[in-house]
Amino acid sequence: MSTDPSGIVAGREHAAAAGRTSGKPLISVQGLGKHYGPLEVFRNIDFDVGGREIVAIVGPSGCGKTTLLRCIDGLIPIDAGEVHVGQEKVTEPIAGVAMVFQHFGLFPWKTVFDNVAYGMRMAGVPKAEIERKVPEFIKLVGLAGFEKAFPYQMSGGMQQRCGLARALAVEPSVLLMDEPFAAVDAQTREILQFELLRIWEERPTAMIFVTHSIEEAVLLGHRVIVLKGRPSSIHETITIDLPEPRTRDTLREPRFAELRERVWSTLMREAREAEFHLER
Repeated sequence: MSTDPSGIVAGREHAAAAGRTSGKPLISVQGLGKHYGPLEVFRNIDFDVGGREIVAIVGPSGCGKTTLLRCIDGLIPIDAGEVHVGQEKVTEPIAGVAMVFQHFGLFPWKTVFDNVAYGMRMAGVPKAEIERKVPEFIKLVGLAGFEKAFPYQMSGGMQQRCGLARALAVEPSVLLMDEPFAAVDAQTREILQFELLRIWEERPTAMIFVTHSIEEAVLLGHRVIVLKGRPSSIHETITIDLPEPRTRDTLREPRFAELRERVWSTLMREAREAEFHLER
């Protein structure tokens, strides 16, 4: 952890971490299990997420990261365990939880304004409030001036900004993100990562972020959960003790490199074991 001679930075980091985890967790995942017929995807998944915390989930391809996120959202049923958001048990999608998908999920026939307004309209928000709030969220994600544009007129990065604005517009307490930047180029991905951090600083939520990118997980997460095995389970939970707010300078921190290597080496052992098993 970075610190200064006075200990002020370390103290701030400790206070921030305490604020994220103090009190009851906002998201509680207990003994979660899922299978499709004879195929058991994951078992005994247990973790909590604080109200101002970002938890990143990584693991080998096919370990069930997306399935886990959809179970937490209530989009698909679970076969064991429970998920609670606040005091509410999740058995279907609930108010206060928003999800951002990998492939944007925009309605091609709707403008940016109407895409962003969609969730609010479905929730029965009055028209006057929609007209007032939607431009705020469009501006928040950097799309001011594109309110009347259609998805086909925008780049992938702009489309993903629109998808993020739509999720934020319902003012969720929980934000679930399923590899939201995987479909854009590397340069746009980095820009969006720091945009997300900026937005989170302005409007902190409990966030679960699924990604294949170890660097992305370490940059964004306050903790990184590593899934491994067949069926998968939580192999390790790594606390990311990096200074905040995180910027491009964070990528050059020696501690960032150490944490990235720790996650990477854990996943590489799993990949080697899987390859050896297949060869036999």
